[in-house]
Amino acid sequence: MAPERSSRPRRWSVLQSLPAPIIVALAKQAEADGIHGVFAPQVYGPPFLPLAVAAGATDRLELASGIAIAAARSPFETAMAAIDMDRISGGRFTLGLGASVLAWSHGIYGAPLHKPLAHLRETVEAVRHIVKGAHKGLQPFEGEYYTADFKELSPTEPPLREEIPIWIAALRAPMVRVAAAIGDGMIGHPMWSIEWASEKMAPELDAALSKAGRSRDEIEVNLWPWVAPNPNEAEAIEDSRATIAFYGGVAQYESFFEAHGYLDVARGLQEGVQRGDYRSVAHLVPDEMVRTFVAVGEPEKVRERVGRLDAIADSICIIPPAYGLPPEKLMFYSGMISETFKE
Repeated sequence: MAPERSSRPRRWSVLQSLPAPIIVALAKQAEADGIHGVFAPQVYGPPFLPLAVAAGATDRLELASGIAIAAARSPFETAMAAIDMDRISGGRFTLGLGASVLAWSHGIYGAPLHKPLAHLRETVEAVRHIVKGAHKGLQPFEGEYYTADFKELSPTEPPLREEIPIWIAALRAPMVRVAAAIGDGMIGHPMWSIEWASEKMAPELDAALSKAGRSRDEIEVNLWPWVAPNPNEAEAIEDSRATIAFYGGVAQYESFFEAHGYLDVARGLQEGVQRGDYRSVAHLVPDEMVRTFVAVGEPEKVRERVGRLDAIADSICIIPPAYGLPPEKLMFYSGMISETFKE
């Protein structure tokens, strides 16, 4: 069951794979600032490593993979990593899982071709089976993508918790329905516009929960709005273009951008992404497309726009549009976010 909702969403932030002393300092600062939890993403390497460093430096901070790509490793390894992280952190770990896109899961990580929704459903089932039973002696698991007899697996040490929360990342309605049916939480994709989250996905989630016979308080809704608070709005827009180009050029996301009215732009961006150079097509992203997906401009305006999510989110991870930004710009926007959204 998700934690009881407060009047305002709980704040999360993001950790990257940085030198350990920097991770320690950032994690301690987040805990001191009252941040509820931190995510570590999987873009290239596994997301568990910076979280393990953060776990040792904090006492209360929640820790989550945001996200672990399901097809990048076997469900057994994912389950064992979750058990280890939960033990290391003293029960503060949440497994955030996502399907990613086939260009990454198959084309880069080398996973066999699969149906992303079916694969993710099976991964969740297998991970739960392993976490709950590896210390008792596992029954065989037979799935479409993962089959294991566990015949020579000696019982492991008992996990700290036999049920580790699993939050499922969603971009479009089908994955929202998967999260509603089987997830302990749902992570909204950073590409969700405020309108997409509140007017499209929130009703989808409510309908899917009802169909599954679940109540809203059984699932945590965690949203990731991109924000670029900056009194110079033109600069904020320019700083955000590369991030939109990175995602806008993913061919598998084409229908998502079509639904927002940016099909032609998305197809233009694909040329750069498919040759591994999204920055070269960032100039094709129009100002209005940036404003659709990123809250930009004066801090008060940004805070008001993001505040529309308070009615639907249990927790919120406010992040800058980081792709293509130099360190000094990242530091600037991180500072502006802290100032804009301080309690």
